[in-house]
Amino acid sequence: MKRNITVSATIGNANGNGRHSASTGFASRFEEQLTFETPTMKRYRTILLFGAPGSGKGTQGKILGNIPGFYHSATGDIFRSLDLQSEMGRKFWEYASRGELVPDEFTVKLWRQYIQGLEMINQFRPETEFLVLDGLPRNLKQRQLLEDTIDVVKIIYLRADLNKMVERLKRRALKENRFDDASDSVIRKRMEVYEKETRPVLDTYPKDRIVRVDATMSQIRLLTEIVKQLVPLKEAMDKEHEADFAGHA
Repeated sequence: MKRNITVSATIGNANGNGRHSASTGFASRFEEQLTFETPTMKRYRTILLFGAPGSGKGTQGKILGNIPGFYHSATGDIFRSLDLQSEMGRKFWEYASRGELVPDEFTVKLWRQYIQGLEMINQFRPETEFLVLDGLPRNLKQRQLLEDTIDVVKIIYLRADLNKMVERLKRRALKENRFDDASDSVIRKRMEVYEKETRPVLDTYPKDRIVRVDATMSQIRLLTEIVKQLVPLKEAMDKEHEADFAGHA
């Protein structure tokens, strides 16, 4: 069954690899309206980077996004890149200006439109690339809403001592001049929200898809451990793509 849909995607400048990425800075932005005929929504093969605030998800996600065959998407970067004159941007500002949390339905809709837009302009190629998600799904409701969109094939669970992660968050907040975020009370609150809302998401996935990794290692050792888990998946995807290509030759 086919349906006509309109996708609104905010696209940023290409990174060093000529890729547009949700995890890089957006020097310029535009809103692309794409109307096209598409089959029922496909499920993107996905790697989840999972862990508490300060565990290093964003850092490792950005690195993986620069490796051929992996596309990194972080919802926070997408929100920050929104054109506030666009329809989605205005809706986001309605919540942000009141200090309210953005509803799960809006978050997932925005992210889905963004990814579909990147796919339509060939910046994200699901046939040959894994989607690397950082910060999504953030709770059980988002997990449910994304069920028909992502096929989670591996979860990298970054684990670290609580005090270690608190110290990382303090250093990051001070480095980015977000002094309010460096307070113990704010950081402890973020940890409480993670334990209450995000941590239960992990229990909804099969245990054999979850890999626990020590997040206190150096970045290069941590990356090495993650890549060890992803190499077999990428090789299997490449073989599948080659077989499909040969079958259509």
